[in-house]
Amino acid sequence: MQNTTESTSNYNELEHMTVAELLGNINKEDQTVPQAVAKVIPKIEGLVIQIVAKMSEGGRLFYIGAGTSGRLGVVDASEIPPTYGLPHGHVVGVIAGGDGAIRKSVEHAEDDPNQAWQDLLAYDISDKDLLIGIAASGRTPYVIGGLAKANEAGLVTGCITCNQGSKLAETAQYPIEVVVGPEFVTGSTRMKAGTAQKLVLNMISTTVMIQLGHVQGNKMVDMQLSNEKLIDRAIRMVIEETGVSREKAQQLVESQGSVRKAIDHHKSSDA
Repeated sequence: MQNTTESTSNYNELEHMTVAELLGNINKEDQTVPQAVAKVIPKIEGLVIQIVAKMSEGGRLFYIGAGTSGRLGVVDASEIPPTYGLPHGHVVGVIAGGDGAIRKSVEHAEDDPNQAWQDLLAYDISDKDLLIGIAASGRTPYVIGGLAKANEAGLVTGCITCNQGSKLAETAQYPIEVVVGPEFVTGSTRMKAGTAQKLVLNMISTTVMIQLGHVQGNKMVDMQLSNEKLIDRAIRMVIEETGVSREKAQQLVESQGSVRKAIDHHKSSDA
C-alpha cells in the first residue's frame, strides 16, 4: 500500500510562517484536490450506477466510517431528507463509537473489525442495500470488517479512500481511491483527504438523487420546506416555472406543501 496520507508534508517549520503564508500554502495544497477527484470519475460512475439500481428497487444506501470519515458520511446522509425530500432512513450514516462520536472522539472505536456489522444489523441491513466504507487511510478495521461482512451477506460494496492499494480498496467491490498526497500538517487527514471525501460524497449523493427524479431542470422540487428561507425559495421556484404572481405561488406552496406538487397542481388546474 502507498501510504501517502501519512507522508511528510511538503512544508516544514510551519510555526515560523506568517498567517498569510499559512493560509496561502494551505490553499495551494487544497487546489490539488479537485484534480485528484477528476482522475477517478469513472470509478465514481460505476458505483453511482449500482446505487441508483439498488435505490430504484427500494434499497438503501449506508455509509460507515470512523472519525472525520464517519462524520462526513453522517453529514451527507443527514442532508438528503431536507434537500431532496427522501424520508429519513433511506440514506444512513453510521460512525464508529455511535452518534456521540460525531461531537467527541471515542477512543479505539475504530479498532474493532466486528462492530460495524453489529451496528448495521440494527438497521436490518440486507442484500437489497448498498454499503460504502469511508476511510482516508484505507486501513481502518471498523470499516474493513464492515465491508467484509457485507460482502459475505451479498451486499454491493464500495469505498472512498485516499491511499492506493489499501486493504479497504481490496475488500470493496467498487473502490474509489482519491490520492491527494501528503497533508499540509503531516498526517492530518481532515484536510485534503477530508475535502476529497466530501467532494466525492457530494458527487455521489447529488447524482443519485438527480437520477432518481428528485430534481427538475436544476431545481430541488422535493426539498422540505422547513424554514422561511426555503419557503421563499420554493415560492420563487414556482413563479419561475409557472409565471404566476407571488401571491398565487405562495398559496400553491402553502396548500400543496412542496414545489413539485405546487407546480403539478397548477398545471393540472390549467389543463
